[in-house]
Amino acid sequence: MEIVIKSLILFYQRYLAIYFPGECRYYPSCSQYFLEAVEKKGLGKGIFMGIKRILKCNPLFPGGYDPVR
Repeated sequence: MEIVIKSLILFYQRYLAIYFPGECRYYPSCSQYFLEAVEKKGLGKGIFMGIKRILKCNPLFPGGYDPVR
């Protein structure tokens, strides 16, 4: 299942993200953060962290540098 999630994120990064340039308020980008979270924290916690990060990517949050910890 982890490979499926990673593949979906990589597909988004390679083929879909070009249609949304400069949309992410964070570094690393939300998709890269999601990928790193799944790799470092495992599937369950990684998905939770990735979704939480995507929900924070809006004008109500300042953005900036936010690595996977």
